Amino acid sequence: MLDRLLMGWFVLVGASVVFVAYDLIVRTPEMKVMKWGWVLVVLYTGPIGALVYWLSCREATPGTHEKFVAPLWKQSIGSTIHCLAGDATGVIAAAILTSRFRFPMGIDVVVEYIVGFGFGLLIFQALFMKGMLGIGYGEAVRRTVLSEWLSMNCVMAGMVPVMVVLMSRDMRAMDPGSVRFWAVMSAATLVGAVTAYPVNWWLVKNGLKHGMGTERVLGKGGSKVVPMNGMRMSPVPTKTASAGHGSVSSGRKIGVAAATVLALAGGVAIAGLFGDLTMRAGAPMSHQAAFPPGLPARGGLRELV
Repeated sequence: MLDRLLMGWFVLVGASVVFVAYDLIVRTPEMKVMKWGWVLVVLYTGPIGALVYWLSCREATPGTHEKFVAPLWKQSIGSTIHCLAGDATGVIAAAILTSRFRFPMGIDVVVEYIVGFGFGLLIFQALFMKGMLGIGYGEAVRRTVLSEWLSMNCVMAGMVPVMVVLMSRDMRAMDPGSVRFWAVMSAATLVGAVTAYPVNWWLVKNGLKHGMGTERVLGKGGSKVVPMNGMRMSPVPTKTASAGHGSVSSGRKIGVAAATVLALAGGVAIAGLFGDLTMRAGAPMSHQAAFPPGLPARGGLRELV
């Protein structure tokens, strides 16, 4: 029953990806890197991601995209999507790889963090943005490493407990060949987006990261989007005012960094309390491992699966 429900969900995911990809190609003039970002995130989050795209990015009337994405909350969603596309892709790729080596789940989490951070920083941040910012690759890495690290901490603060707790309850979800693996990754990505949004809002508001853009302006290193009708705007990076150069004191940066580290530590603590960080992919699923203390052995989830 559960697998049939999940297959229905993934049919909706496929339809959502087709809709968003088509709309970005023929209608909405979003930046190229963000087009890739939206498609990847909707691939992981399905109709929910498509709804967020509709509300925050899709150009309702031709020529109005700059005005439509101007509010700070939409700019911050764009920043979150940019972060999540790289980080979640790296995490999922690492999870597929570690399942082959059957590492303990705690080691899986460490590898997934490192790969997710590296993919997000070196590909989605530095590689895709160096042209937009008009700088070299090394300089792009230097300018984006702080914002990527802060975002990654918060993404993993949401993803880790979801992955560990759900996989601890059903070891089949550790197998990339199972629909349950992809369902867990979808749920983890959704929660990671929620936990990453506040820090991305702060980064965009303070000019430390770019927000939602358009290929007519931000995507080609042009001038800033002009605020319209008193709309509150986030700083938009250009060739002379680039992401990573906001006027934020070192003390505030340290404070926010500490908050993201605490959030990550909290996520790992939840994973350890309600999941099993020692479990390995392919290991026999004991009753105790599959259903930790506090979860009924019969009825509810057990009867469903």
